[in-house]
Amino acid sequence: MIRPAVCLAALFALTACQPPVRLMPAPALFLNGEHNLFAANANLDRSARIQVFYATNRLAFGPDAAPAYTVFPGDELNLGVATLDIGGGAQSWDWLYEQSTSASAERRPQLLVNSMDQQATVAIGADPASPGAEALAYLARIDQALAESADPDLTIYVHGANTSVGRATAQAAQYRHFTGRNSVVLSYIWPSAENFMRFSHDVSKAGQTAPAFAQLVRMLAQHTRARHIDVIAYSSGAMVASPGLAILGTPAPGYDPASVRLGEVYFPAPDADFRTFVRELQVYHGWPERVTVTVNMRDSVLVLSRLHQRGSRAGRPDPNELDEEQAQWMAEASRQLDFDLVSARAGDLPGMERRSHIFWYDHPWVSSDVLLKMLFHMPPEQRGLQRNRTGDGLEYWSFPVDYEARLDGVMDDLVQTAARRDPAP
Repeated sequence: MIRPAVCLAALFALTACQPPVRLMPAPALFLNGEHNLFAANANLDRSARIQVFYATNRLAFGPDAAPAYTVFPGDELNLGVATLDIGGGAQSWDWLYEQSTSASAERRPQLLVNSMDQQATVAIGADPASPGAEALAYLARIDQALAESADPDLTIYVHGANTSVGRATAQAAQYRHFTGRNSVVLSYIWPSAENFMRFSHDVSKAGQTAPAFAQLVRMLAQHTRARHIDVIAYSSGAMVASPGLAILGTPAPGYDPASVRLGEVYFPAPDADFRTFVRELQVYHGWPERVTVTVNMRDSVLVLSRLHQRGSRAGRPDPNELDEEQAQWMAEASRQLDFDLVSARAGDLPGMERRSHIFWYDHPWVSSDVLLKMLFHMPPEQRGLQRNRTGDGLEYWSFPVDYEARLDGVMDDLVQTAARRDPAP
């Protein structure tokens, strides 16, 4: 019998490492010179500097212009803009472009936070319709960024456990970079303890953060022109976003869930209790455009998280935990509703470490699939994935052996469609 203390120590060992964020490998759709998301950006900032918006319910201290954010929750949402540098040392755009469009075997450049410029605070629990003058000015800045962006959606990135403010911001920034800098991205930074010895702290604080997350989404929907608000909730970020989406999906006096215009919701390797995740999905399904869960059934972090949390994780689910009604609902949702289950199995993904927890940005095929989903709202069959079905009738999608050839076809179709809409170069 495995002792709980041994399991906990192993989980901590796997989640403890906080290496610097390095630019993720170039997605496969960037490796073909004929297809380039940077070229679609008419307002491309050809610089190694990059900015993302951020919001955090961490307790802040220090000067208002540049506060430090603690690992404890506060009673305010702090709103600001983060500026980062890719590579350090004022690298040229030509150098960064090469790093971003080639399968280089060299060590990837770091993403370094230069500044966190806090611009507004809003009390948690305040009316989203009246967040205050400073917050309205901040939201107007987001709205202006959307007006100048080729992508009319706003994407919120929710980080996982054991994550610092800098790491959460850098992960959001590298996603924005590989949209061709076409997407406006906001990093939602919840109170992670940033310490592998305090994983229970992260589990507790993630769940408590859901109302603040829901308030933020409502505020963004009311005060920006975002066509949709998309969500990427990685790993333990699912413990923030999933209950937050359930709040947003529940009608209330004076509130219609359709008003928040939820778009693509993506859960890569979600570290959330499977049964709870399904119950919450049943509440909010139908409001987002699509909900996608990508799983690796050998994910080593989620194996150990299951032992720590005493229940399977949504990113490595045990279907036997569901009752018959829930299992039938999941099967029907996968076939008929806007819910997609994607398999990230190492046997289907060349070069992937079979126990990977970071596959969604670390493997060029999976990251390409994420971009196609988030940027173009494409269902799995249009993204080149392969349909499968279990004996219980659950439908899921996988990466076929000819995925790269299919990806070329998908990108050709997108380019031709864009050319028909706008023949100008």
